[in-house]
Amino acid sequence: MFTRLLIKLVSETVAEIGVFGLGVMGSALSLNLADNNFRVSVYNRNEGDETGTVELFLSKNQSYKNLSGFTELSDFVASLKRPRKIMIMVSASALDSVIDQLIPYLHTNDILIDAGNSHFKETNRRIENCKKHEIDFLGVGISGGEKGARFGPSIMPGGSKKVFQKVEQYLNAISAKDKFGNACMSYLGPEGAGHFVKMVHNGIEYVQMQLLAEVYQFLRYQCSNDQLSEIFQGWNQGELQSYLLEITAIIFQKTENNEFLIDQILDKAGNKGTGSWSTASALDLGSENSMMAASVFARYLSSQKSLRSDFAKKLAVNDSLFSFHVDQIKHAYQVAAYLNHAQGFELLRSASYEYNWNLNLSEIARIWTNGCIIRSQLMDKLVDRLSENDSLLDDFNFIAGIQNKENELSEIIQKAANARIAAPAFSSAWNYWLGLTTNKGPANLIQAQRDYFGAHTYQRIDDPDETSHHTNWEK
Repeated sequence: MFTRLLIKLVSETVAEIGVFGLGVMGSALSLNLADNNFRVSVYNRNEGDETGTVELFLSKNQSYKNLSGFTELSDFVASLKRPRKIMIMVSASALDSVIDQLIPYLHTNDILIDAGNSHFKETNRRIENCKKHEIDFLGVGISGGEKGARFGPSIMPGGSKKVFQKVEQYLNAISAKDKFGNACMSYLGPEGAGHFVKMVHNGIEYVQMQLLAEVYQFLRYQCSNDQLSEIFQGWNQGELQSYLLEITAIIFQKTENNEFLIDQILDKAGNKGTGSWSTASALDLGSENSMMAASVFARYLSSQKSLRSDFAKKLAVNDSLFSFHVDQIKHAYQVAAYLNHAQGFELLRSASYEYNWNLNLSEIARIWTNGCIIRSQLMDKLVDRLSENDSLLDDFNFIAGIQNKENELSEIIQKAANARIAAPAFSSAWNYWLGLTTNKGPANLIQAQRDYFGAHTYQRIDDPDETSHHTNWEK
């Protein structure tokens, strides 16, 4: 009744943009749009545990005169100015169903904006499917969590540039701003380019989180939570500054019932799939991305809590008493973070070439300097470095920064191994760096083995044309 009454009151006002789905992110983005003086219509189904969602949202935000709410899909769509622009904020698993529900109410050139975490290949498919109905579709990655969505996220649009230009003003207005005041939003490329970039963002995020978790594991037995907070606060004041370091320092200070909350949280990490998508895409593209893979598998292993506990009891494994030097860990963390970003941007570069997206890596780094989860001082530096080089691996200063601190990374891994501390992200970083800087590796043996059992052929060092050769190994 409340919602219907509201619809009648605002029936003469046509909304400029609609938001479908009032979950955490949808609610935050709706208010962000309203704060930027756009007339906004919001919709949420009114059944099950979502009953009353729209009414509650409107009652909490009664001061907004440019915000209208609906529980009837036909009324929601009818409230929007044509061509209609609808930002869909639902889970990827529900997206196709939502599109099917909306299509009967839409007209030619209406625009659907998927602003959730969707696989880029599914975005490609949805673009083509919507074309059949003469409806436009954009895949838009958004990072920043609830606070970012509310006050300014990093936004990564992909799809038709002409369609993007029709919604550019909305995305530009609600996005975070870089240090020069420019929007942390930029058209990235056709098809699912925006969702691919967001996927890689999340892959880099996975690694940075895993690295900090491993630092915590190194230090938790020799430092109190207060000391850990102080260490991370200190790191966050210098060249390691990042949003993840900032929140990690805060986490170690949080108490509940006079106990540190971190000590009451079960050591099982969840995931929503974007990390595994990044890993799978790296495999498809032949791009070395071992740090993301290691971080994803570390989360999988963390979820096997009972198995881990059983083995620890059977093997009588004690908590580590080894001592680590904080500055040494700091330098190792810096090297590993460099290598993580190098792998992430190499994955973007590979995708850009494979899919003909012409991704601007420097611009991607720029829109990641604020609003998003992986914003950092390092990202600020990468903007300039990627404007001068197509690859971070071609940047002498970037490589020199790794080389100058590689000993600390090596020593930390050795200490961790002696202390029986798993450090998959740090170890992957070190192995990647070793492999990358090894002139003569052992892959010639693998070539020979493949040719022996499968006649897969091999190339020879005395053949500059790298033609294929085959040997009958048993004669």
